[in-house]
Amino acid sequence: MSSLPSHNKDPSRIRKQFSDSCPVSSVATTKSLRHERLSRLGSSGSSDVSNDTSTNHAESYFLQRENRLSARKKAQEETANNDYKKMYEKALATNQRLKSRLETSKQELTMMQDQLERAQKGRQDDCGANVLEAEKKIKAELKMENQRLKDENGALIRVITKLSK
Repeated sequence: MSSLPSHNKDPSRIRKQFSDSCPVSSVATTKSLRHERLSRLGSSGSSDVSNDTSTNHAESYFLQRENRLSARKKAQEETANNDYKKMYEKALATNQRLKSRLETSKQELTMMQDQLERAQKGRQDDCGANVLEAEKKIKAELKMENQRLKDENGALIRVITKLSK
């Protein structure tokens, strides 16, 4: 049991080394750490049965712990990958919806511009037509006035010729 206090100090040091290690090389680091632990536990000096049992117990504890940590890391990576995939799919759906709305808005804008052009052209045509119509009325009135004045002028000429005879 004298090896247990030193055993309690080693795992914290190993834990720091394990948490600081790169996730890519975690398998190689785990194997080397396991080997290092086993060699330290095995080199405690005594080879009685109680030491052997504590070594087996410590070894199984560390193996279980490593398995839990690796399983947790895998689950976190899968969750992260699924989260990124969900975020990507959501972004694609949003992008598609916005593209659809943009296309609809462009079509509406084009239709409204056409309507505006037709309305402005119609006003110009109406204004032009109204001006032309007004000018025609004025021209017709002026022709009638001109004809009346010609008739009056002819009557006055006849009266003057009769009086001068």
